Amino acid sequence: MNRIPLSDYVKTHGQAATARAVGVTQGAISKALYKARNIFVIPDEEGKVRAEEVRPFPSQK
Repeated sequence: MNRIPLSDYVKTHGQAATARAVGVTQGAISKALYKARNIFVIPDEEGKVRAEEVRPFPSQK
């Protein structure tokens, strides 16, 4: 399991391709990058991609 920071994955693949792979809009990727959210992209052996966010618990606004 190789966790890649969202910003690094986007530098390689672009915002639109990252959005399609993760299943969100390009605007959601753009906003996540702008807000510097702690999101990691995790590609698997089959070529599928998922993403997860690391947040403090309990989450504060």
